[in-house]
Amino acid sequence: MENKNDKKFRIYFADNAEDEKLFSYFSNNDKFEVVGKSVVGEEVVKDVEKTLPDFLVMEVLLSGMDGFMVLEKLKSSLGKSMPKVIFISNLSHSGFVAKAIKEGVSYFMVKPISPENLEQRIIDLTKPQKSKEKGEKVLEEKISNIFITIGIPAHIKGYQFLREAVKLAIEEPEIIGSITKRLYPTIAERFSTSSSKVERGMRHAIEVAWNRGKIENINNLFGLKIYSSNEKPTNGELIALIADKMLMEG
Repeated sequence: MENKNDKKFRIYFADNAEDEKLFSYFSNNDKFEVVGKSVVGEEVVKDVEKTLPDFLVMEVLLSGMDGFMVLEKLKSSLGKSMPKVIFISNLSHSGFVAKAIKEGVSYFMVKPISPENLEQRIIDLTKPQKSKEKGEKVLEEKISNIFITIGIPAHIKGYQFLREAVKLAIEEPEIIGSITKRLYPTIAERFSTSSSKVERGMRHAIEVAWNRGKIENINNLFGLKIYSSNEKPTNGELIALIADKMLMEG
């Protein structure tokens, strides 16, 4: 989606009154044309079908029907004319984020957000889509940076297993609920090994990180004091924690 000939990007707000600053900011921004706003789910559906904006910035909690129902109805009626959707909400539970990404939402931003930050996310979405290979490389680099921060060395086998597990959990969030039956066997097949070796390799990698004493780095990374030196996460807990963080960051 390119802004040819200084064409303004059309944007619709389905958000509550407390974020009037967003509406005001974009209404006075030369790059955008605000084509409407509403906090009533049914009105959002009708308005978006009529105005066909490029972007729909939507709160999860709306009157009448929630953001997910609005999304479902619009996908059904608009097809290829569907705008890019950015969810903004106080609801940051990983279940909401995972469901939003699975349903095709481009970004999930947790309130409070600045108008400038929202504008940057929208601008990012207007850039040409990266190839799948390049996208996977960027994802692997982000995961690797997290592993380095928490002290998992790259030379051990568990590092590769955990990296693949996080990628799977991002692609299929529900796989976390079936680690033994699905996640371990899938990784084992990719690395031509056994599920038990995958499980042990991951556990060893986590133990190495904890023995290195970088617990504070882990707590800082996730913004919470989650663990102490006396308690280690299970394989599934660490995989889910990292995957959820990356999903929330879009």
